[in-house]
Amino acid sequence: MLKIDNLHAEIGGKEILKGLSLELNAGEVHAIMGPNGAGKSTLSYVLGGRPGYEVTAGSVTYNGEDLLAMDPHERAAAGFFLGFQYPVEIPGVSNVQFLREALNSQRRVRGEEPLSGGEFLKLAKEKAALLKLDMEMLKRFVNVGFSGGEKKRNEMVQMGILDPKLAVLDETDSGLDIDALKVVGEGINAIMRQPDKAVLLITHYQRLLDYVKPDFVHILAGGRIVKSGGADLAHRLEEEGYDEVMAA
Repeated sequence: MLKIDNLHAEIGGKEILKGLSLELNAGEVHAIMGPNGAGKSTLSYVLGGRPGYEVTAGSVTYNGEDLLAMDPHERAAAGFFLGFQYPVEIPGVSNVQFLREALNSQRRVRGEEPLSGGEFLKLAKEKAALLKLDMEMLKRFVNVGFSGGEKKRNEMVQMGILDPKLAVLDETDSGLDIDALKVVGEGINAIMRQPDKAVLLITHYQRLLDYVKPDFVHILAGGRIVKSGGADLAHRLEEEGYDEVMAA
């Protein structure tokens, strides 16, 4: 589904990704862990098409197509979803308004009929219930006045409504308490643990991986993948630290 080959990327003339290669197949969950400054968020931004990040070498293909040649909205319409480490606030725009327009814009690009107001509200209620988010929250401005945990649950509701094929989630566990972590983890499983979908989880900690069991864990350091393994690799990192595990 996603193939990253020898990816080099920089911002402001500083190279961050230095030959990163990774492949995700449908039905798989991959976790990327690594120390601060390793390039984890840069990878998510490059995949999402954030302005300011320049790819200088390498390639990224998504379902056989050149992902890097697509504009961000084209990536979204093709089934790509990026979960932000710090979800942004959009004053003056309600969640319902924002999400209905986002979903119907994607449906139009795919040649599908847009959902009516009633059809959309039914879908929104279903996904909000999955993440235990009160529907009243969806009537409020996007993330305005939300706690850290509410922002992350709101973002997972967005993911459920948009129903992507590939989700790249950048530190989705950041700012979550124990209860919210469980809800978000179960939501990711319910939405994305499907034979035709794939997930790339970027995280600092093992705790999210207790709920969303990865098929593969990768250590990103110095702008490239330096070690890969199964779910046990995350436990080793938690117990021993990056230096010890990477030296082994």
